[in-house]
Amino acid sequence: MNMTEDCTIVWNNCLQIIRNYVGEQSFTTWFKPLQPLHIRNGVLTVQVPSQFFYEWIEEHYVHILKKAITSELGNTGKLAYSMSVSKPAIEKETNSGEQPKRPIPPAASNTIRPEIFRTGQQENLLKNTSISTPNRGLASVMMPMTLKQSYNFETFVEGECNRLARTAGMAISENPGTTSFNPLFLHSPIGLGKTHLAQAIGNEINKRNAKKKVQYVSSDAFMTQFVEALKNRCIQDFTSFYMDLDVLIIDDVQFLAGKEKTQESLFHIFNHLHQANKQIVLTSDCAPKNMVGVQERLLSRFKWGLTAEMGLPDYQTRLTIIHNRMQNEGIFISQQVAEFLALNVDTNIRELHGVLVSLIAKSSLMRQEIDLTMAKMVVETALKTAVQKEVNLEYIQQGILNHFQINANELKSKSRKKNIANARQIAMFLSQQYTTLSGKIISNYFGGTDHSTVTHAVKSIQQKVRSDQDFKTLVEELKTKMKLA
Repeated sequence: MNMTEDCTIVWNNCLQIIRNYVGEQSFTTWFKPLQPLHIRNGVLTVQVPSQFFYEWIEEHYVHILKKAITSELGNTGKLAYSMSVSKPAIEKETNSGEQPKRPIPPAASNTIRPEIFRTGQQENLLKNTSISTPNRGLASVMMPMTLKQSYNFETFVEGECNRLARTAGMAISENPGTTSFNPLFLHSPIGLGKTHLAQAIGNEINKRNAKKKVQYVSSDAFMTQFVEALKNRCIQDFTSFYMDLDVLIIDDVQFLAGKEKTQESLFHIFNHLHQANKQIVLTSDCAPKNMVGVQERLLSRFKWGLTAEMGLPDYQTRLTIIHNRMQNEGIFISQQVAEFLALNVDTNIRELHGVLVSLIAKSSLMRQEIDLTMAKMVVETALKTAVQKEVNLEYIQQGILNHFQINANELKSKSRKKNIANARQIAMFLSQQYTTLSGKIISNYFGGTDHSTVTHAVKSIQQKVRSDQDFKTLVEELKTKMKLA
C-alpha cells in the first residue's frame, strides 16, 4: 500500500467519525471538498480549497477533527492543511451604476497551514484570556474559555427584537456591577444572538478596562470544572477563583437543571459577587419563571436584575445582518440578492448566518460571484434541510418540545409525569433510530444517567407501539411532523 492509498483510507475513516457529530449539510459543505494528500511522521495533510475554508474549519470543528485524528493516528497524530493552487479571480465589468464587484481573492499557492493541534495550545489560550491563570491546585481542572473577538457590539445588529437587551448590555459595559441590571438575564430560543451579546459585553468591558477580571464560561464547562474540583479536592480553589472575578458570564444556564451540588456552589458564588457589586450575566433558552429543576432560591436571584427577552429579527434587521456579514467578509452582494435572502430565511439569526456561510463557501469553492441563481440554489437546499433538518439531537428535541408543549428543562428533568416521561422516551427512541450517536451521548443529552436509559426507553416505546394503537399513531404523527417518516 503506497502513502497516498494509506492517507486516503485514514481520511475516509476520519470522515466516518466526523459525520456522526455534524449534520449532513455541514458535512457536505465543509468536509467533502477536503482531499487527503499524504501522511508523514504521524501528520495527515489535507488540501483545502481556500483560506476561508481553513479558517472556518479550524474555528468551528477543531475539536471534532482532533477526535477523529486521535482515533485514527493515536494521541500523537496531527493534522495539517495545504492550500490548493487556484487561478486569479477575474474582475467583471458592471453595466449598472453600482460599484465594481470585488473579486474573490485567490488562495495562496501550496501553503502548508500550521498544524491545528499545537504544542502549548492550552498555555496560549490561558495567556490570551482576560483573567489570570488559576492557582496551582485548580490549574489541572480549569478549562480556559476565551471571548471571541468577533462577538462585539459593532457586529451585533440592533433591531426591535433585541433593543432592550442590547441597551442594557451597553450600560453594563460602561459601568459593570453598578447598574440595576445585575444580573442581566438574557433569554430566547436558540439562534437569536444571546451568546453574541453576552460575549460582546465581556469584550467591551475588557476594552474599556483591561484590569477587570472577566470570565465567560458555558454551564457545561462550569459543571465539569466543579466535578473535577471535587475529584481533585480543590473545591475551595474553584470557589475562590470565581469569587475573585469582576464579571461572570455563564451561557446556557438552563443546563444546570437537576445538578444540585453545582447549583449550591453557584448560589454561594452568585451571592458573593452580587454583594461585592460585581457583574453577572446569564443566558438561557427560557425565562427564569419557566425553568424547571433549578433551586427556587437561585431562580429568585436570577430575577433580581433585568430579564430581557430576545425575539425573532424582522425583515429590516435581517437585511442589515446580511449586508454587515458580507461586508465584513469583503464580498459584494447585490441588493436584489440581499432582499431575496432576507425574505426567504426568516427562522433565526443562526439559520441566516448558515445560509450566508454556505454562499461564501460555494462562491469561494467555485470561484464565482454570488448572484441570484446561486442564492436561490443555496436557500432551496437550506429550506429543504430546515424541513428535513439535519437530523440531530437538537432538532429531535425541538420537535418533541413543540408537540408536547413543554420546555427543555422539563424534558431533561427526572419528572415522572406521564406527558413528560413519554416525551423524554420518544425523544430517546427517535434519536436512537435516526442518528448514529451512541446511547451514552443520547442519554446525557436528554438528562439520563447512562446508555441503559436509552435502551430502556427504546424497549418501552416499541412495546407501547405494538400494544397501543393510539400511541403508535402519536409516534407516527411525530415522525411525519419532523419529516423523519
